Amino acid sequence: MPGNRVRKALIPAAGRGTRFLPLTKAVPKELAPIVTTPALELVVAEAAGNEITDVLLVVSPGKAAIAEYFAPSPDLEAALEAKGDTDGLAAVRRPTELAAFDYVEQKDPRGLGHAVGHGEDFAAGEAVAVLLPDDLIDDRDALLGPMLDVHAEHGGIVLGLIDVPRQDIRKYGCVVPAEGADPHGDVVAITDLVEKPDPDEAPSTLAIIGRYILPPEIFEALRGTTEGSGGEIQLTDAMRALCRAGTPVHGVVFRGRRYDTGDRLEYVKAVVQLAVRHPDIGADFRAWLREYEPQAD
Repeated sequence: MPGNRVRKALIPAAGRGTRFLPLTKAVPKELAPIVTTPALELVVAEAAGNEITDVLLVVSPGKAAIAEYFAPSPDLEAALEAKGDTDGLAAVRRPTELAAFDYVEQKDPRGLGHAVGHGEDFAAGEAVAVLLPDDLIDDRDALLGPMLDVHAEHGGIVLGLIDVPRQDIRKYGCVVPAEGADPHGDVVAITDLVEKPDPDEAPSTLAIIGRYILPPEIFEALRGTTEGSGGEIQLTDAMRALCRAGTPVHGVVFRGRRYDTGDRLEYVKAVVQLAVRHPDIGADFRAWLREYEPQAD
């Protein structure tokens, strides 16, 4: 409902991470570090920085390391305290203090919609934010905050959007702006959703990225969603059903810095771009980059 500020976030973290093998044979992809901080912690910190107080992590069997990461570590903390390592102690405690954490196992991952469906008890009749951990938003730019503001005003579904070159829209879910909506504005009213359209037939170049605010009705819609390719339940299909039934849908167009940490090359780019800002190594790393010349084969 409009006026209610969302305080809960669901983060799907059950993927197998096969693009990052062999690391992900033993380490969840979501804990791959951006310099020294896992991408997942950065996403949780984004939620916490926007007044999200409760986080549900949807994990798969074998990912106990995620829960361990966000739990206190008394022995390590005591050792750091005894050494007088206040910086290390703060770094270890920081993830545990970001939010109240819950966990649910998704034993048979069948798409994003299936993962979100595991959050019904957690949502408990409230709207919930969904943040995909592969989508990293630079902390100098705002997306989730404006989305929460739009939801507080309008309710319904709120989507994070980026404007992509038309030839790239085939990689994304795409939105149909309402008649008269300014596609170049910051907030766009939406009348329909299309999953990975042909560029020549796409109704816009506004692509859905990994930030959503979803009303509690999404769970009933997901139960009524037919499995698609590979037996997956698509979140876009459930949102589309709500949209067509009259649920208001708005998009917040993001024009800031975003990193796709689920792609190997983009992950390395993210590490480099964030390393140059790192408070401990940034200056030295920038100096090294200026001097670095790769050796010819």
